[in-house]
Amino acid sequence: MNRSKLETILRERNVSSLAYCLSGGLPNEKYTLHQAGAKWSVYYSERGQKSGERVFDSEDEACRYFLQILTNDSTTHIP
Repeated sequence: MNRSKLETILRERNVSSLAYCLSGGLPNEKYTLHQAGAKWSVYYSERGQKSGERVFDSEDEACRYFLQILTNDSTTHIP
């Protein structure tokens, strides 16, 4: 899976685009997917801080984990 496919799946599952960022950085109160060289990380960004960061060796692994945490968090879904 890549970021493009991930974004399509998130839309299909009614996950709010306000709940995530697929381009890294430190957006406020969002789950974030970030590429750093050959590594990928997934974390929650809040007030300029990363929490719960997990690092992956591939885009596929990171995207699958990202999808899992967003679909399991009921607060990210559009009512």
